[in-house]
Amino acid sequence: MLHAMMKSPFANETIMHIGETFIEDTFAEAFRMRYCRVILSAADETWLHAATASVTGYAASVIGCDSEAGVERWLSPGETPDGRPGAAVLFFGFSADSLAKAVPNRIGQCVMTCATTAVFDGEPHAEERIALGKHLRFFGDGFQKSKLIAGRRYWRVPVMDGEFVVEETLGVAKGIGGGNIILQAVDATTALDAARRAAEAIAALPGVITPFPGGVVRSGSKVGSRYKKLRASTNDAYCPTLRGRTPCLLHPQANCAYEIVIDGVDEPSITAAMAAAIRAAAGPGVLQIGAGNYGGKLGKFHFHLRAVLGESSLDSGHAT
Repeated sequence: MLHAMMKSPFANETIMHIGETFIEDTFAEAFRMRYCRVILSAADETWLHAATASVTGYAASVIGCDSEAGVERWLSPGETPDGRPGAAVLFFGFSADSLAKAVPNRIGQCVMTCATTAVFDGEPHAEERIALGKHLRFFGDGFQKSKLIAGRRYWRVPVMDGEFVVEETLGVAKGIGGGNIILQAVDATTALDAARRAAEAIAALPGVITPFPGGVVRSGSKVGSRYKKLRASTNDAYCPTLRGRTPCLLHPQANCAYEIVIDGVDEPSITAAMAAAIRAAAGPGVLQIGAGNYGGKLGKFHFHLRAVLGESSLDSGHAT
């Protein structure tokens, strides 16, 4: 539970803790992105997990990947169009054009190739659309067939275990990328346990993904580099081995820090995910939790940690 905020001896400053963990008075700076929600289904969970692991691979950051992707949530047979086990997967990019290249390529290479899978649009009411089955159908070499159901067109592409069913187009909607928290702990074990708790708390929520491996970032980055060809480089202010060599933002007793990056479909989703992550990560040995920003100059969305906790508490009825 969040302790009551205490007045600092310094003017206009308050102190906030969750248990022993100090919550910094700072904000996460996030950016406008576009996203697609893709519904995957398969005959059973074995092939569903194989498809989702493959299609979301190498999709951690648009700094170096064609998209940021992750499983939003797992779906029961009653929630999928074909009554089979499924998953909602979110793909984020900076534009519809970038998603129009990345998503069909990933689906074609990683899902159509996976035994028993089918693919459906998870944003059917979105006005902006990109081609999916409209492109992938050509793999059928003229034997593909289409079917129109309730105004939505599907393609049936013959494959070696029967047919690959794929929706013709995908909806593209406005989303947000780059919500984040940075946790600092006394040692690596404590930090990793806290980061795992945070990632698991986010995974339980709709409308968000944590695109990095296991939901945790060890190589947090800053904009720019001393090497001109690099757009980003290590966030040296949080590297414990660089103490004394560069300006440091680490707590004096911290020996490990991890970042949790969150992409979401809207501001309330990011707010809820950040609040859940902060509460889950806080605990003994977790010295403080902050966030990464660029002074408010690059991203239009600013998620202030203490406000996020307050808004979440009001929504959920939790005391602050």
